[in-house]
Order: sequence, then C-alpha cells, then structure tokens
Amino acid sequence: MTMSIRPIDPASRPFFAAEVSGIDITRPLSGEQAGAIERGMDQYGVLVFHDQRFDDDTQLAFSGHFGELEEASGDLNWGKKRRIGSALVNDISNLDNDNQVLARDNRRRLFSLGNRLWHSDSSFKAVPAKFSLLSARLIPSAGGNTEFADMRAGYDTLDDETKAEIEDLVCEHSQLYSRSLLGFSDFTDEDRERFKPVLQRLVRRHPSTGQRSLYLASHAGAIVGWPVPEARALLRDLIEHATQRRFVYAHGWRQWDLVMWDNRSTMHRARPFDAGQVRDMHRTTVACERSTMAEAA
Repeated sequence: MTMSIRPIDPASRPFFAAEVSGIDITRPLSGEQAGAIERGMDQYGVLVFHDQRFDDDTQLAFSGHFGELEEASGDLNWGKKRRIGSALVNDISNLDNDNQVLARDNRRRLFSLGNRLWHSDSSFKAVPAKFSLLSARLIPSAGGNTEFADMRAGYDTLDDETKAEIEDLVCEHSQLYSRSLLGFSDFTDEDRERFKPVLQRLVRRHPSTGQRSLYLASHAGAIVGWPVPEARALLRDLIEHATQRRFVYAHGWRQWDLVMWDNRSTMHRARPFDAGQVRDMHRTTVACERSTMAEAA
C-alpha cells in the first residue's frame, strides 16, 4: 500500500482537513511514514484515518512518534480510580468505571459538557497540547460529531487593524472559566488549585510553517491588562469570526476512526448525542515542547 493524503473538501476547503489512506497506523511506522504524517498535519491541521482498530497500547505507540505524551490530568477524575488504566490515555466517554452510562446529573458528565464549547486541548496548562489523537471505540447511532475550525484562516481573514491590536495580547486560560459558561461550579479546593489560570499568547506562529493563527478557547476568560468585560467581548467576537462555517470541518464519526489534529492551529467542539447511548472515545495527547510565552520569546 502507498500512503495518500487528500483534502476532504477540495472545492471549499482544500487547505483544511484531509483523509489519509493506504496505511495501517496500528502497526509500527517507519521514520519516513511518521514524517509524512507530520508534514500532512502541518499542511491540513486535521487528518482522518478510517478503520484503525486501536487498543490503548497501539494508540500510545503510534502517538509517541510525534513527541512526549501528556498525562490525562484535565478532568475531575485525576488522582482517582479510572476506567482506563494508562494515565496517558484520556477517557473521553460517558461511561463510569463499570462501563455503565453516566446519569444525566453525574458530576463528571456535567463537567465534560464543556467539550461542547469551542476549545483547544490543554490550553489551560502552562505547556499546552501539540497534537490530539482521538480513537472512536464505540459511537452512538446518531449525533456526537466533532467540529474543527481552522484558526489559520481565522487569523488570515482579520482586518489589518485587528491583527495589529491583538498581536501581543496575552490571555488567561482556565477550565474554571469555561465550565462557568455552562453554569458548572461544583469544584473542590483541589480542583481550583489545579485549574488556576495560565498565560497563553493570543496569536501564535507555527514552528514548522511560520503561519500565524489565533489561539482561542472557551477556557480564555481574561486578557492581561484589559478590563474583563472588554476582554471577553473581544474574545467572543474573535471566536465568532474564526468559527464561520467556511472555516469549519464537521467530522461524522465511524467506529474505529482515528482523528488527529493540531491544537496550535485549530479549535474543536463535540456535538450533542442521545445521553442514553454509549460514546466511548480514547484520546492521547502530544504536548508542545514549550509554552506559548516561551515560543514568543
């Protein structure tokens, strides 16, 4: 087989989101294959691989080709017994430790509803995420899509005055803020300490391509040096601009899809599905080499 990477919508979005074929990524990769995938990520931001029957070990092995993996510390279950054994695999499911569907009012489920807001993975960590890799183990019969927005296009289509205004701005990111947008406030003192705000640049330059992009997320609740209402109004306007339909790819999941995206140049959000059906997704996350503040320096 020969690996091929082709845009999913060459007519409307030839620059964003591509499908990869001709490769079984559950098997060991050559350095050449891993390099081609990383170049595809640089070009398209989102790559879709169909029919990749991963278990956690093979997903971890594949993910490790692209950098150091971060621990799954962004949920309320951190430090407690988990359904998934490895601390390097995020449990993006609606299941409890006995593989039963969580009740609608379950605290962990309510916290996870924040994933339906536009965000970039781990922007609430001082060193945020580089790549996310999400494997669809079980999916509901309808709904539960994931939408991706191209933040490079979002930046490129801003007017020059706005680009100049935001070039050096620094935001505070925290899951305390994103969850508050949905009315979730059931945090322990330990949670509040772990989710203290961190600083992130609002405009990033991609280390491989040099392209600028907006670095936005529902986690961003303040801009350093700005009054909070004015900061949130600007961030809301920028998210609205960057998530226009022409910049968005909506992925309809099939079982055993693996979707890989670059958090440095995209945002994403999950869409609703029947709360009584199982949606079991396993995510591995490659960390950036340094913080956005260090990147700028």
